[in-house]
Amino acid sequence: MHCTALVREADRDRYLATLLAPAEHRDALFALYAFNVEIDRVRDLAREPMPGEIRLQWWREVLLGGRRGEAAANPVATALLQTLSRYNLPRERLAELVEAHRFDIYDEPMRNPADLQSYALKTAGAIFESAVQILGSSAAVSGEAGQAETLANVMMRLPRHAARRQLYVPLDLVQQYGAEPEDIFAMRATPELRAALAELRLRARRHLAHIGDTSPAIIAARAWSPFLSLAPLRSLLFRMERGDYDPFQPPQVQPWRRQWLIWRATRNPKRIFG
Repeated sequence: MHCTALVREADRDRYLATLLAPAEHRDALFALYAFNVEIDRVRDLAREPMPGEIRLQWWREVLLGGRRGEAAANPVATALLQTLSRYNLPRERLAELVEAHRFDIYDEPMRNPADLQSYALKTAGAIFESAVQILGSSAAVSGEAGQAETLANVMMRLPRHAARRQLYVPLDLVQQYGAEPEDIFAMRATPELRAALAELRLRARRHLAHIGDTSPAIIAARAWSPFLSLAPLRSLLFRMERGDYDPFQPPQVQPWRRQWLIWRATRNPKRIFG
């Protein structure tokens, strides 16, 4: 299936986590995650803002009921629309996700932590929320999961963003610690930049801890699989605490270990969060 192959290639952790979901819901989850891949990579496929705007607008119109003929010819759009109908997912919520990703196609900085929080809730948070709904449950911690994933991605994608002169590390936070955007764009790992990134890691760990403190009581057992993709995050965050950590050469967790961490979390989900 096209969606499964796309997620396997572009979002390996979610692919592995979905294999551990109830079989009857896997195709729907793969459709949702394939849509997320398509939106997340718009900047990679469209190097200029206008083509990016066109791609995002196309997806927004598809979600809201337009472009029926074109959507029928797109395997991801077709699978997503079937999933939306089958599970009664809120189309407006995913249209808001598309709108939030307009930030990606321009080079304006993320202004402050509140803006980053809003971006995370509207993007990754919406994906976790929709995935849990597909599994027949709800989880107030979907937003926390989206925050943790987004903060980790900001740090893991720092070299790519810096090469494009994009700033996802909030400008207010950068300046609070005495760093400068040019430090990032020039890929200078200054002590001030390291301090700002340490603040992001602290926030990511807090979000993970909050999920761990509250989730067992509010997430049904059948709805745990979307959160399994977070299992490698703690290992990545701890590796960023090492003295030899270079923000512009982010640490990697070997594929076999990522798979093992995800599998182990199925036995005890609390291991995801510490």
